[in-house]
Amino acid sequence: IHQSLLSIMKFTLFATLLASAAAFAPAPSTKASTALKVNELELGNTAPLGVYDPLGWLDSEPEAFERRRAVERKHGRIAMAAVVGTIVHNNDIEFDGYLSPSNNLKFSDIPNGVDGIRAIPTQGLLQILFFFALVELAWMPASQYDGDYGVGWF
Repeated sequence: IHQSLLSIMKFTLFATLLASAAAFAPAPSTKASTALKVNELELGNTAPLGVYDPLGWLDSEPEAFERRRAVERKHGRIAMAAVVGTIVHNNDIEFDGYLSPSNNLKFSDIPNGVDGIRAIPTQGLLQILFFFALVELAWMPASQYDGDYGVGWF
């Protein structure tokens, strides 16, 4: 019994070494292209329906199509950042210190979820709205159609 157990152990060790050596073998190289084969004018074209434009804006206002696409791109990025902020706050990851020292309101005192907006003082909400206006009108204007706002991460 001892000899057969030793043979099984040797075989298992050999098979393990053989399998681990295969992990370091070079993989076959194939030339994969990352270029998108997309016509920029046909974005939104969904087979078999075609371009979904129920209001006919693409035909009646073609010059506004690029602006609408840029606005959708920008608002999508802002929505993704808002979702990340919601996830972070709902996991009780908050800033230290005070949100409003005059009201003795700490960041940790703000409740999770929708009730959090009601706990922010009016002056704080106005600051948030003014920041939104700055972002919308000056920092990330919708007239910049390429989507590169120069921040590198947003």
